[in-house]
Amino acid sequence: MATSFTPGLRVARGTIVTKERRLPLLGEVTVQVGQRVTFDQVVARTDLPGDIYPVQVAHALGVEPGELRDAMLKKEKDPVAKGETLALTRSFFGMFKSTCESPIDGTVESISLRTGQVILQRPPVPVEVTAFMDGEVIAVHEREGVTIRTQGAYIQGIFGVGGEAWGPLERATAGPADLLTVAQLKPEQRGKLLVGGAGVTLEALFKARELGVSGIIAGGFDKGDLTELLGFELGVAITGNEEIGITLILTEGYGEIPMTQRTWDLLGELQGRHASVNGATQIRAGVIRPEIVVPLPEKALVEESRHTGALEIGSEVRIIRQPWFGRKGRVSALPAELTVVESGARVRVLEVETEGGERVTLPRANIELIEK
Repeated sequence: MATSFTPGLRVARGTIVTKERRLPLLGEVTVQVGQRVTFDQVVARTDLPGDIYPVQVAHALGVEPGELRDAMLKKEKDPVAKGETLALTRSFFGMFKSTCESPIDGTVESISLRTGQVILQRPPVPVEVTAFMDGEVIAVHEREGVTIRTQGAYIQGIFGVGGEAWGPLERATAGPADLLTVAQLKPEQRGKLLVGGAGVTLEALFKARELGVSGIIAGGFDKGDLTELLGFELGVAITGNEEIGITLILTEGYGEIPMTQRTWDLLGELQGRHASVNGATQIRAGVIRPEIVVPLPEKALVEESRHTGALEIGSEVRIIRQPWFGRKGRVSALPAELTVVESGARVRVLEVETEGGERVTLPRANIELIEK
């Protein structure tokens, strides 16, 4: 059974989007405030320390830890190559020798005469952060990263997997209620972001990955197929770091669900334009939504999203807790006084008239606004 849940999702034809692009640890920022950048331009870089690799050298040589100083051929901070001799001992007038070779390429970080252990460290791992989207650098965070601003279309999905991806948008199905299958896929779609309708089959997703498609945006996807795609059952953790070779963004939910007409129409208007997408999702505290950003020239901006986030009579909402989970409706009353709920807590509540005409009263924390 399909389950659709789209609370708080933005679909804006024209808005301002800002993104912080930060390094995992201090490094070098490569751009300046006011500079125009492209999505694939490196804006900051650093080196992550290599992994630590302990080697029991004294044990390998058959000597006491205190004898290690005379046996070592390498000093602390010396570079070492895999297979290179770290230390050796000779016996019987040099006729016999014992050696200990480095198991990795790296650097000698420390030599312990107390334990007989030598700590090696692999070479640093270079990390580069790109701009993610075309735009302008509006702030530089010293040695940490930058903030980038762009103007254009912005669409949030409800769920996604896979990290950042880029490419021109292309609608791959005839309508928002159609399913994206293998039949709609072509070799010339390599590097593109395909827009499906009500969903995408697992076979089509695998085929798209094989063809080199950057990502797929669709209404829904089978939850069981998601487990097969990932190779494990997804828990409540943040997504976006999956190495699956393609990014998948769902705009509606699990199952085969027609894409909302507003989203479908906007993606159609943007067909052929270059987009930046990110499948990272976190549903619980600190909500993160998958997103689609399409930078546009100022003259192309025909609508600015002005949603204030204010809850008022008539606001469209989605209930996100049982027993009315997933129901959509409009706020019909906003009592000011605190109310005692079933758990015994005193909270602020609201009344929602569902699409079926039923009026329900529930804590305000149990709903999310549907942004326009």
